[in-house]
Amino acid sequence: MDGIRRSQRATVASPPHVPARDLASTPTGTVASGVPVSGRGVRELIFELGSRPITADSSALIDELRDLEDLTSAISARQARVAVAFDLAQRGEQARAGVPAAERGTGVAAQVAMARRESPHKGSRLLGLAKALVKEMPRTLAELESGQLNEWRATLLVKETACLSVEDRAAVDEELAPDAGTFDGAGDKAIIAAAKAAAYRRDPRSVAQRASHAATERTVSLRPAPDTMTYLTALLPVAQGVAVYAALTRTADSVRSSGDERTRAQVMADTLTERVTGTPGGVAGVNLNLVMTDRTLFQGDPEPARLEGYGIVPAEWARALLVDEQSGFEDQVHRGREGGERREGRESRAGRERRERTERSEFAVLIRRLYTAPGSGELLAMDSKARFFPQRLRSFIHIRDNTCRTPYCDAPIRHIDHVIPWHSGGSTHLKNGAGLCEACNHTKETPGWTAKSMPGDVHTIRVSTPTGHSYKSKAPPLPGRKPTRLTN
Repeated sequence: MDGIRRSQRATVASPPHVPARDLASTPTGTVASGVPVSGRGVRELIFELGSRPITADSSALIDELRDLEDLTSAISARQARVAVAFDLAQRGEQARAGVPAAERGTGVAAQVAMARRESPHKGSRLLGLAKALVKEMPRTLAELESGQLNEWRATLLVKETACLSVEDRAAVDEELAPDAGTFDGAGDKAIIAAAKAAAYRRDPRSVAQRASHAATERTVSLRPAPDTMTYLTALLPVAQGVAVYAALTRTADSVRSSGDERTRAQVMADTLTERVTGTPGGVAGVNLNLVMTDRTLFQGDPEPARLEGYGIVPAEWARALLVDEQSGFEDQVHRGREGGERREGRESRAGRERRERTERSEFAVLIRRLYTAPGSGELLAMDSKARFFPQRLRSFIHIRDNTCRTPYCDAPIRHIDHVIPWHSGGSTHLKNGAGLCEACNHTKETPGWTAKSMPGDVHTIRVSTPTGHSYKSKAPPLPGRKPTRLTN
């Protein structure tokens, strides 16, 4: 354990807090203390940790876990200082290149994200956290460096003071004094409560404005859950959220009291689906891109399919989706026709027209064939001389890429963009097309960023950043495509 402690002191110890004005004058390639930004010492630490034997002594193992946790926190603090130094260096380079002041710093968060193997959205949050800790909350940063506070809890303190001015945030940091052991033994909720109380005492108006502004951030999101399920989440103001939940519970209690065998939770979920979609089955007028091999569809092959917006799904489930949905709709139409005469006498005109539209509709299963190259599974190319990608080619690229092609970014595709820009001679064909989220598409246009397609069996893009670092992005495998090592 002494070896770990010595390595920690020698390679990770951070310099004392330096004001932002002093950091701005720091030469490129160094941190505030004048120590060169080099990966050699860090690499030695990584090698030492990997080569150390694990003891069988229980007490020593717990000590090592504690030391490693302290080391993790110290590394997080070091990453914050390095990120701020990198931001200042990039802004200086952009200023010398003539970039307008309002645009300086563009692309910095994306480079931080790639270096840390995170999405660009997460990179923006990490850079904001680093700036707040280094420039405005030195005592919280000191607590992080000493290992008494981890990165997540430091993030909570920064988040709860985000509505304050620089001066008020520094005052709250001084009041809480995390480095004095204020939060020893405290959990996340206790830290949040203390930060909220201190922020409210310092500037109650800003806290109230933050609460009123929160209503503008209402949204609905979707993320995958295990076993072909999804989490549909709605962020609503408290009054609307409680009203929606109360309406669902009232309906569930009513349906259950009439003898429905479904559980209360199942009835609430089904009611939500039916009221939002307007159909009993919950699927109507929605295009679901379900990609599978012909063997999976027609021959019962176990090769998994891919559902756009969700991910990989079992082959049996994919086949059942097509069969069950169509048969289920036919059953609904049949039941509607049987009860038509009974309803006719008491049904309103609007209700009758709505029922007739339902009976005339169909659950359509459209099979679109996608031809791939033998062996590699790469979608075959389509070409166009148009400035914009034609709609069918856009759909083709969307199916191939599935999510944003920027490395480590899993955001939904919003733009079908040229890998090599059209104004730089890039053509409008499949190989030069890529699906990107809106933020990554804008970052790609920042000076110093380049991208190009790489040769190979699988569509590969190499993204280069202004610092000269390169990252590769391969198109995700389509159903039925096996890794080369297995094929060989």
